[in-house]
Amino acid sequence: MNAIIDAALNRSRMVLMFLVLILGAGLAAYIDIPKESTPDVDIPIIYVSIPHEGISPGDAERLLVRPVEQHLQSIEGITEMRSTASQGFASVLLEFDAGFDADQALLDVREQTDKAKNDLPDDTDEPTVTEVNISDFPVLVATLSGPVPERTLFKLAQTLKDAIETLPTVLEARINGDRDEVLDVLVDPLR
Repeated sequence: MNAIIDAALNRSRMVLMFLVLILGAGLAAYIDIPKESTPDVDIPIIYVSIPHEGISPGDAERLLVRPVEQHLQSIEGITEMRSTASQGFASVLLEFDAGFDADQALLDVREQTDKAKNDLPDDTDEPTVTEVNISDFPVLVATLSGPVPERTLFKLAQTLKDAIETLPTVLEARINGDRDEVLDVLVDPLR
């Protein structure tokens, strides 16, 4: 090891030239590499949800998860399959290989889920197949709260939403958590 250090110290000009060459090549590669400001990243995950009103977690596993899993196991490229059974709901999460064809995988999962519908109970709602896409997740979440009436917060949120949507790089802004106003009129039939 000492011999390498001594050789580098004795040939300092050559080492510095080599360093400049490496830095120049790195800078040229950085400039030539195409860059995207908002890349669309494909996540190899597809989610199947199976709602069934009033089913217990044990029955959801037995009647919903197992039949769907049996049909989905035949799909090629799945690296991991995770299932969840809960009160009134079951879901299957499929993780695929890194270089997967998203359209073909989604088509295969929908096809196998349609085949599995015959094995599900008759009163089960329609299973939904969803591809996980980073573009669908919000980039920024703003929360409004304070010791003011709810109607005032909603008006402020609406104003903020309109202001944010006027920005040229913003595609959409949504308000979540607002309640629908309901007026309940009770009429006394004797009057």
